[in-house]
Amino acid sequence: MTATIADFIYQNLSERIVAGELPAGDKLRQDHIAREFDTSHVPVREALLRLEAHGLAQSIPRRGTRVTALDPDEIREVIEMRVSLEVLALTHAVANLTQDDVDAADAARIACDEADDMVAWEKLNRGFHRVILTPCAMPRLLATIDDLHIASARHLFANWQHRWSRRVDKDHAAIVQAMSRRDVTAACEILRRHLRRVR
Repeated sequence: MTATIADFIYQNLSERIVAGELPAGDKLRQDHIAREFDTSHVPVREALLRLEAHGLAQSIPRRGTRVTALDPDEIREVIEMRVSLEVLALTHAVANLTQDDVDAADAARIACDEADDMVAWEKLNRGFHRVILTPCAMPRLLATIDDLHIASARHLFANWQHRWSRRVDKDHAAIVQAMSRRDVTAACEILRRHLRRVR
């Protein structure tokens, strides 16, 4: 599927919100965004609606569309949902695995370990989780997990950005090893423990 200008605007703005470059309360002005991306208001409106659907922005009567505040109580719910849904996806993914899938997961793991800063690491970490879950072949489930990843990423940036350091993720390595053995029980248990560490 070809990316549209609305996709590009949504991706750009969502990454800036997640990383805290666009802080809570910032007004997302359609005319400013249209000028920045050299486009009409139509794709901007579409991108803003998607930001609202993903909980990153809110349209307030007479105040326009603004970046939503980060709710510290939300992270517990997000983590519990990620545990349930990612374990479900991984269960089905392992059943469908090819060697190419295992190789892709290992490549994604290595790329994540080699990230030089938190912005790059967060994208690559999200990519790793997406790669290990994609073989489940459940697009609606994967789309819901993608939304949860965005919510998790905002909390990670807000709380860990100044403490981030480059490291080898042993959980990622263990998950890939379990996947290569087609050991669904071990892979799911490691993933469950890995996600709960975010708390």
